[in-house]
Amino acid sequence: MFCSFMLDEEMGSKAKGLVSSHRHLFCLICLLFLSALFLTHSEAVCNPQDQESLLWFSGNVSSSVSPLNWNPSIDCCSWEGITCDDTSESHVTGISLPLRGLSGNLSSSVQNLHRLSHLDLSHNLLSGPLPPGFLSALDHLMVLNLSYNSFNGELPLEHGSNKFFFPIQTVDLSSNLLQGQILNTSIFLQGAFSLISFNVSNNSFTGPIPSFMCMMSSPQLSILDFSYNDFAGQISRGLGKCLNLSVLRAGFNNISGEIPLEIYNLSELEQLFLPANHLTGKIDNNITRLKKLTLLELYSNHLEGQIPKDIGHLSSLQSLQLHVNNITGTVPLSLTNCSKLVKLNLRINRLIGNLTELEFSQLKSLRILDLGNNSFTGDVPDKVFSCKSLTAIRFAGNKLTGQISPQVKELESLTFLAFSDNRLTNITGALKILQGCKKLSILILAKNFYDETFPSNKDFVSSGGFPKLQIFAIGGCRMRGEVPAWLMKLKSLELMDMSQNRLVGSIPGWLGTLPNLFYIDLSDNLLTGELPKEFFHLRALMSQKVYEATEKNYLPLPLFIRPNNGTANQQYNHLYYFPPAIYIRRNNLTGSLHVEIGQLKALQALELLGNNFSGRIPDELSNLTNLERLLHFMSYFNVANNSLEGQIPTGGQFDTFPKPCFEGNPLLCGGVLQTSCTAPTRPHATEDDELKKTLVVGLATGYLVGFSSILLVCACRVYHVKRACISGVNRSNSNINVIHVLV
Repeated sequence: MFCSFMLDEEMGSKAKGLVSSHRHLFCLICLLFLSALFLTHSEAVCNPQDQESLLWFSGNVSSSVSPLNWNPSIDCCSWEGITCDDTSESHVTGISLPLRGLSGNLSSSVQNLHRLSHLDLSHNLLSGPLPPGFLSALDHLMVLNLSYNSFNGELPLEHGSNKFFFPIQTVDLSSNLLQGQILNTSIFLQGAFSLISFNVSNNSFTGPIPSFMCMMSSPQLSILDFSYNDFAGQISRGLGKCLNLSVLRAGFNNISGEIPLEIYNLSELEQLFLPANHLTGKIDNNITRLKKLTLLELYSNHLEGQIPKDIGHLSSLQSLQLHVNNITGTVPLSLTNCSKLVKLNLRINRLIGNLTELEFSQLKSLRILDLGNNSFTGDVPDKVFSCKSLTAIRFAGNKLTGQISPQVKELESLTFLAFSDNRLTNITGALKILQGCKKLSILILAKNFYDETFPSNKDFVSSGGFPKLQIFAIGGCRMRGEVPAWLMKLKSLELMDMSQNRLVGSIPGWLGTLPNLFYIDLSDNLLTGELPKEFFHLRALMSQKVYEATEKNYLPLPLFIRPNNGTANQQYNHLYYFPPAIYIRRNNLTGSLHVEIGQLKALQALELLGNNFSGRIPDELSNLTNLERLLHFMSYFNVANNSLEGQIPTGGQFDTFPKPCFEGNPLLCGGVLQTSCTAPTRPHATEDDELKKTLVVGLATGYLVGFSSILLVCACRVYHVKRACISGVNRSNSNINVIHVLV
């Protein structure tokens, strides 16, 4: 194409000859140019020193995904994850190998890649310390991402007074095992004049939060993340000099003192994340100057005073979480001007007032609302049901009165509703309304409706009622009635708590037909009769695979189990952390324990104390071990204060349960009781002697059973560590007479 010409047909032969000569010359130039271009391209191979450094790097790592396959005979610029510049020397400028399953150490040979500008080894399994001089040697580095590995030790930050220029813009060392202090004498950080983002979250760094970067680094610095470390001391006022800071995260540390007023000068700030520290003082009204703030999370501190009355000026706010503090006063009426709020959590404070005064209808985007554990009074604020986007609501632990409004059915996305520990009335009306909430999966109504009668008729719930309900808790209400027959329709039910009521009748066998039920609490009722064999056919407890296949969603708001002995609530953030359990303590149940109980292979907790069970403890209980995980699954077993008799089985789990778990059964012997199971030889007793013996044993047994409700009996808690709840759980292994109420 380059050598084609359009010749005029009328041109003379001389002219044609001249043009032909020029055409040949032009073609020759084109060929020479293409040849030169081809030669340059074929000779432009990876810099030999850089290739050697990369091979040293690959020799120190291995991959659980697939080998890197960096072939020395192939140009390293074409290797996976490698980028080179376009100079004649073809220096390596980038290494990008995230999510490659790499394990091993980071070779110091990387420091020899002097033109390296991008290094991304995030989300791998690399470990060991970072090479000495690693950061300062890479003086062309702009992006460093080593997040989500297992690097340990201190940062290799060389110290000195000479300031060099480092073009680094992004540093992400989050989610490693790094430790030590980040000192302001670091040459690397002193010279980071172009720094934009600095993330060292989820490590073990100590000392004060570094703020010198705000005085020495780039005015473009916009992201600082120090969260989930062991930083201590007060927040430095120097952070107020990062005038372009948009994200300041330092939650989950040991920071103390007040929030410095200089923070409120950061007009570009969008996120202020300081939860789970030891902050004190008040939230200053100057916080309303942060007009761009979208996230304000200061929960789990020691803040006091009132919520700033002009909080509504933060019109961009999407998440306001101030729970677990000592905040007082009322909820400012201006708060409803934060029309972009998605999550509002003020739980566990000392707030008061009548919530019906708040115009919730302005909060069109609100999805999660938690106002639990305060001292709000008045009727249930029906205006909250005008927030059509709500998925989770908690008003638990207040002093609200009245009834649940039919308007709640207008919340088509509602999955979580907790009204426990208030003064609500009309349980029949509440359940009739709530069964129409088609997406409701968690319903907590404990400690309300006192002394009412529980609706028990099978037809009370329609065929399409509560189609998604997984958790139903209505304990501690002193309600009368029977175990409601309509529960058999709730095929999605996984957790059921009806403890501390006055339910009568027997435990129905149809409970064993609920396919996903793995947690049952019917303790402290007036139930009678024998345990039906069908009760031990619970699919989710008979098979570990079936149990693990049940749907265990992350909870949009945490749930709590409240003991009756004054200890802290046990917090559960995930359905998975509830143990597979059967609690039927302190009823009037009789009969023997069926051997079918040995079928519940996934069971972890079994409480039978304080009943009138008789007969032998089935040997089959000793076989309840979780073979798939090669560990014993039943971590809790208690049959204290019954009328059981015979020898305690040995082996398996029974060797792990202490003596108080069997006490109060005069005719039990052996095992941890260390009593002989062989009756001593004695003369033949007369009929009168036998009658006296029967009376004495009967009186003794009756005395023990009759007073079992007021005796403190060891609960023998030995829960597995793997079931320890996350985020604020305070669980004691020495609790006595524990009564669970899910709230």
